[in-house]
Amino acid sequence: MVRVRFAPSPTGFLHIGSARTFIFNWLYARHNNGTMVLRIDDTDVDRNTQASRDSIFDGLKWLDLGWDELYHQSDRIELHRQVAWKIFEKGLAYRDFTPASAESDTKERSGGPWLFNPAMRELSNEESQRRADAGEPFVLRFRVPRDSSHPVEFRDAVYGPQSKLPADIEDFALLRSNGIPTYHMASCADDIDLNISHIIRGQDHLTNTFKHVLIFEAAGAALPIFAHLPLLIAPDGSKLSKRKHGPVVSVTTYRDAGFLPHAFVNFLCLLGWSPKDNREQMARQELTDAFSFEGINHSNAVVNFTDQDPFDPKAVWLNAELIRTMPVEELAKQLLPFVPNADPGKILQVTPLIQERIKLLRDVSTAADFFFLDELPPYDSAELIPQKGDAPMALAVLERAREVLSTVEFKHDALDQALRAAAQDLKIKPGQMFQPIRVAVCGRKNAPPLFETLEVLGRETTLKRINAALALL
Repeated sequence: MVRVRFAPSPTGFLHIGSARTFIFNWLYARHNNGTMVLRIDDTDVDRNTQASRDSIFDGLKWLDLGWDELYHQSDRIELHRQVAWKIFEKGLAYRDFTPASAESDTKERSGGPWLFNPAMRELSNEESQRRADAGEPFVLRFRVPRDSSHPVEFRDAVYGPQSKLPADIEDFALLRSNGIPTYHMASCADDIDLNISHIIRGQDHLTNTFKHVLIFEAAGAALPIFAHLPLLIAPDGSKLSKRKHGPVVSVTTYRDAGFLPHAFVNFLCLLGWSPKDNREQMARQELTDAFSFEGINHSNAVVNFTDQDPFDPKAVWLNAELIRTMPVEELAKQLLPFVPNADPGKILQVTPLIQERIKLLRDVSTAADFFFLDELPPYDSAELIPQKGDAPMALAVLERAREVLSTVEFKHDALDQALRAAAQDLKIKPGQMFQPIRVAVCGRKNAPPLFETLEVLGRETTLKRINAALALL
């Protein structure tokens, strides 16, 4: 049975690259009727924060995909230790009593990278046990074969056959000197215990996989299938990182800007993967049905953004297209949080008027703000004048509009007929009649259709705003 896992570390907000990894795992699980495991890799006590943990859960819940099983690595440390000591008992690991600084696997030495400490590696079992019993701190290290020319190998489902000689792999730590398992040890022990069948993760973990293959083999466990995903990069070719690019790489930034969960999922799927028919707009079931490792690209995927515009144009386009096709009732519910203290009934009235005019949910605050204000903010009174310099026309239009709108039924067809008739009486074009009214009630020329707008605003608000406009002329 297919069992996949997403294993974020709560050391920062949910990165969009991590979100894409979660989505690809979810799609693969659902495509194969498998199980989606969420495992919080929270053994790094010094760097874990509650804010990061909250960000991960908030972001994942917003994606609206869900998971089947949830685990916290910090609850499973004893399991990790047990697997590490079983490896030690097989003679495939050793105690390293060098100072705590030796816990790093990236120390440089003259002539090349650090690979192992011969004095510690060759320490007799008796001496090792004696020093441990005496309370001397140590790191438990994996004993990478040094007398073998047989490469460590695995086949990646995306990048194909991978191979590395043991001579190029350092004796990496399994347990730190404080007894806490390292990432390599904890991750592999959990993957074994949870029967993870496919490990789908970022390409930056590809080099770690050789160490993980050694751990799986030493623990006597079958290798899962590995599938590594191309990285997300910035327009300048640099890796998309929290430190360098800030909020633009956080999932909650997109949520707070008014992206719809499915549009965002659709966008992330197209970063490094494509269906065979090159579709772009895809419903959730279509994504599930089409997803396969064969569709994953080898090259890194660019997220396009600028200092002026933090969002990729394709993401915005997909969001706008989804907004246009949503049922009005559903879209109104999504818009409600972006209009503080608004009446849900009024939001429902306004939604069809702006549905074609907004790209992000937050755009409601600019496309429809005048619907929810008691008074309009100051605007350029010159916009009330339909023909340059013809203020008397604007004055006549608004006075006649006030007269007509005081008695006409506030329904679309009645408003349409009455105001067109008023234009005819004034011997002006309908557009010359409508512009001063639109600016008076909306505070700008570009606004939703006039008659629908008037119907939503109602007689009292409309007349109040026309009177305020007349005072400007």
